[in-house]
Amino acid sequence: MGCLLVLVALAVPRVLMLFVLLLTGWFGRAFETRLWPILGFAFMPYATLVYLGAMLGRNHTLSGGWLALFIVAILVDAGHWGGGYGSRHRRGGSGS
Repeated sequence: MGCLLVLVALAVPRVLMLFVLLLTGWFGRAFETRLWPILGFAFMPYATLVYLGAMLGRNHTLSGGWLALFIVAILVDAGHWGGGYGSRHRRGGSGS
């Protein structure tokens, strides 16, 4: 079951976030407010899922391997933004 969740998270992180929100209480345990999961859903889904996993772990802290994975997730999320800009710029679309 755990491997299936990881594969779904890598393929479609927002779908997994929606299922986790509807079927579990994990977001309520990991985040103090509802604002961060909403912003994470919109802008940084991979980083939000990694943070969720870290907060549900044993130590409830973002340290060690979780911190490294969180940094990689931020880079992947930010890379999606930059990749979209580069693709649009190469096609001749209007960019800001």
